[in-house]
Amino acid sequence: MKTFVFCIIYLCCVLHSNGTDIHDTFYVASLSHDQIVKNQQGKPSFHLRPPHNWINDPNGPVYYKGFYHLFYQYNPKGAVFKKPIVWGHSVSRDLTNWIHLNNALVPTDPFDINSCYSGSTTILPGNKPVVLYTGLDANNQQVQNLAKPKNLSDPFLKEWIKYSGNPLMTPPKGVTPDNFRDPTTAWKGKDGNWRVAVGGLRGNLGVAILYRSKDFVHWILHDDPLYFGMNTGIWECPDFYPVSVNSRHGLDNSVNGKNIKYVLKASFQSHDYYAIGSYDSNKDKFVPESKGLTGSTSDWRYDYGKFYASKTFYDSVKKRRILWGWINESDSSSDDIKKGWAGIQSIPRQVYLSDAGRQLVQWPIEETEKLREKHVTYSNKKLKGKSLFEVTGITASQVDIQLSFNLPKIEEAEVFDPKWDDPQTLCSTKTASASGRAGPFGLLVMASQDLTEQTAVFFRVFKDNHKFIVLMCSDQSRSSLREGIDKTTYGAFIHMDHEDDMISLRSLVDHSVVESFGADGRACITARVYPHFHVKKEAHLYVFNNGSNDVVIKTLDAWNMKKTKGN
Repeated sequence: MKTFVFCIIYLCCVLHSNGTDIHDTFYVASLSHDQIVKNQQGKPSFHLRPPHNWINDPNGPVYYKGFYHLFYQYNPKGAVFKKPIVWGHSVSRDLTNWIHLNNALVPTDPFDINSCYSGSTTILPGNKPVVLYTGLDANNQQVQNLAKPKNLSDPFLKEWIKYSGNPLMTPPKGVTPDNFRDPTTAWKGKDGNWRVAVGGLRGNLGVAILYRSKDFVHWILHDDPLYFGMNTGIWECPDFYPVSVNSRHGLDNSVNGKNIKYVLKASFQSHDYYAIGSYDSNKDKFVPESKGLTGSTSDWRYDYGKFYASKTFYDSVKKRRILWGWINESDSSSDDIKKGWAGIQSIPRQVYLSDAGRQLVQWPIEETEKLREKHVTYSNKKLKGKSLFEVTGITASQVDIQLSFNLPKIEEAEVFDPKWDDPQTLCSTKTASASGRAGPFGLLVMASQDLTEQTAVFFRVFKDNHKFIVLMCSDQSRSSLREGIDKTTYGAFIHMDHEDDMISLRSLVDHSVVESFGADGRACITARVYPHFHVKKEAHLYVFNNGSNDVVIKTLDAWNMKKTKGN
């Protein structure tokens, strides 16, 4: 077997800003050609991840001097989560093509010697970025630390200096040393003082612990948390930000005034939950409009699949709020070690308040569309009951596909049973092959030609008095013939008005990751799939209707997607 040996590979991705060049260097161990090919199977081509090793939580995304920065938890020594963890650092002009820099924060001092965990970036007056992050100190206690750029004139923010007075915050009374982490982006109140929330667990309460500061260095614990939830476990990676009531434009974290609502998000029980409400800046209290952040099936979630530890930031250039999430693997740790990598970041999503104001809407940022290449399209194609057709002319393992379905006989949909309160359980029961009247209909992605392996992303419609409830599912039960892989089926409910007779679906398929957006982004489901056939053969893409009633594909557009730089 012929062996190709790589000693040091210089990735000369050069960007220019104010006359500054940057070159990044990667080392690749000696690998055979077969090993290289095998290790790339399932590796995304347009989702962000460094070439090797473990990544998880996105940290402190920020825009600075012409570049978008994303930091993330990273294990520089292997493809599993293992201390010490550092802050990886990647930069981009366009949020699609990335250059991976040297690690931004690494354990060096007693206050973070065992790991540099998650945190956030805040822009101080004068366009000065600072980072608050969790350090795992010499006693394995979680503490909050401050770091500043060494050189503010450097648009790449390559070097950071840790504050000599760290730590700024230690676990308060009632919070154990290992349950105090992940500070939010800070915001300034009407009194001119800064606020920040830190995730924690106090007794049986998941809490967003609130601190205030005049100078961003000396922080005082507020008597009460910003908000809390009972019996949820620890709240990780809290996020708190304002959203406009009458615009899709994002808002800076410190904006306050009329026509604004607030979002509080917490990560717990393997999911990212959020609530929408108001913020009493005098009492520093978040007041949700309806009960939320409980971990129940009635809570709002960013994503109903594999999506965790998310973070948003305000893009001041395009006046939008952008959401990132960590998408973990579905195979085993031993598989990850063999691959040499694990974990990816989601497609950046713009997030804003829905027209009804009840929930958030997410949509891939517009820059994603610049990755589109070869295009196929269909319109007004009737899809009879119990039928399917293949979408050809594109590369099905690396595709952006967008459809709108018209339901001419929606009134004949089955009646919704009020006992069906858990969409994930319902999707596991009413699978893609379980025929109803209005559905299931949707996509079969990463499918083998004989359909023995397939991932179904689909809808099924039910009547609920004078409205309709749409069940959106991502069914991984037949995604792979391999054993030892997580093949969980995911589900979400979408509510439609009586006059609605159309619903849309967009799926971004990138080898092992499938990010799907239902009803223009009102429900999102992300899955990881590892079909056995894909090791040697190309995937196929189908549209199907297993319901008894016909549906009409009003429009279908599919594009090949480019491989981005940095992947």
